[in-house]
Amino acid sequence: MLDDGLAVMAGSNLVLLPDLVMQRRDNWLVDAERPPMPQLHVMTDGKRHPRRPQKPVGMVYARFIPWLAEVISFRVADVNDDLHLLHRWMNDPRVDAFWDEAGDLEKHRKYLSTILADPHMLPLIGCFGDAPFGYFEIYWAKENRIAPFYDADDYDRGWHVVVGEDAYRGRNYISAWLPSLMHYMFLDDCRTQRIVGEPAAAHSQQLRNLELSGFAKVKNFDFPHKRATLVMLLRERFFGDRLWLPATAGPAPTA
Repeated sequence: MLDDGLAVMAGSNLVLLPDLVMQRRDNWLVDAERPPMPQLHVMTDGKRHPRRPQKPVGMVYARFIPWLAEVISFRVADVNDDLHLLHRWMNDPRVDAFWDEAGDLEKHRKYLSTILADPHMLPLIGCFGDAPFGYFEIYWAKENRIAPFYDADDYDRGWHVVVGEDAYRGRNYISAWLPSLMHYMFLDDCRTQRIVGEPAAAHSQQLRNLELSGFAKVKNFDFPHKRATLVMLLRERFFGDRLWLPATAGPAPTA
């Protein structure tokens, strides 16, 4: 356990620390044997950033959620398998109010194909058991539109979310998928020290959920399309405060 970094010595006692165990990649990542990408800086559209790894396919992460007695998993979205699902979710008026991506099937085929072809973004489908419930986009912040608005590090990551199925909204579910998604991003590359987000500044419910989940509100700023709030979660806080478990009060239901 000492050699694997799962325990430390406290005097003559061997102490197993949960925040070390939760950073062991092979417990949750499907392709845990894939090492972090060797660092080589490249330029993309005038932005200097590390070369990003090839995208995985299929399931990338799975975790048993005790308070739901269910497994949550994330798999890479596939145009052939998931287009109709994404199309239905994006045309839900509740989703469209925040994403503004309603449209026909071909629009969403092009949208998903573009995300899959973009080296700095990874589209994921979240499932509870065998039931898909949401669409997630995770991105490297250095190449993203958020980069000009703060001092982005090379391995900072960010995310967007669509919870498409109403049955999977609410406290019990957000306390499962939100920390699990953060867990995946921290495990995917050990150099990721910060996770950022840019929810709409007016989306008070989402901001409350994020604050209860360990995110700090850094500042408000203006994108061309919205007034946003920069939020940030530190790796040290996520593991040190054991934020993979829900807070006592639990996050409020999503809007």
